[in-house]
Amino acid sequence: MQILDGKALALEIQHTIKQEVQELSKQQITPGLAVILVGDDPASQSYVNMKAKACSQTGIYSTTHKMPESITEEALLQTISMMNENPNIDGILVQLPLPKHINTTAILEAISPKKDVDGFHPFNMGRVFANLDGFIPATPMGVITLLEHYKIPIEGKNVVIVGASNIVGKPLGALFLNKNATITLCHIYTQNLAEHTKKADILCVGVGKPNLITQDMVKEGAIVVDIGITKLENGKIVGDVDFDNVAPKCSYITPVPGGVGPMTIASLLQNTIKAAKLRAQKETK
Repeated sequence: MQILDGKALALEIQHTIKQEVQELSKQQITPGLAVILVGDDPASQSYVNMKAKACSQTGIYSTTHKMPESITEEALLQTISMMNENPNIDGILVQLPLPKHINTTAILEAISPKKDVDGFHPFNMGRVFANLDGFIPATPMGVITLLEHYKIPIEGKNVVIVGASNIVGKPLGALFLNKNATITLCHIYTQNLAEHTKKADILCVGVGKPNLITQDMVKEGAIVVDIGITKLENGKIVGDVDFDNVAPKCSYITPVPGGVGPMTIASLLQNTIKAAKLRAQKETK
């Protein structure tokens, strides 16, 4: 059993990004990321702080717009419009989830597809499904990057994904399909989940339910990617997989924390650099 060390790979990616930022600075371009944080959800605040730290370490300019939970949808849309027009901002990220009185779809669609570094805009999502170049959602992108770094074959493999969200499950399925894997996408209405998971050469799980995947649900030699993350009452951070009992059966497995999480942030930075490079190309024309 080998650990898929997302933390170590993310540091390598950040080192490369730092060099790319220095190259862009020669063209008078400083990559800029704007983050919108609504309310004071501790998990969201923690994610935003980690993103800001990663930007600082790589030389990407970042700004966080903290807004009260009571903010109106109209005010939020006005802020996004202002960022869309700001030539120094390459990426716009709205930290989810948003308060219930705000239409998340309307907010995500308001972000310019050229600045949608989270890859959630329907335009970019459509390009992922059509296997065209665009901004790929950060977590699915991080999963694929991690598997490819460890030279894990994807073509022809049976891939089972548990969790069918627009942010992770669906785009991750599309990325695997684009790499010629056979996909099974499971969700809350899937019957006999174990029947599906036991057939997986590569099993990806992202639902936020601790210990959902147990030893008897995984075949010998499987590759397990745990995308879930939950903080237990005792303060311990765990994934969706019963790591201690499942790991011995696996050929590869991601830890939680230190697996997919750091890769998500690294992928977000890669998308921001991509947007900045597109700006540099436009300015040199």
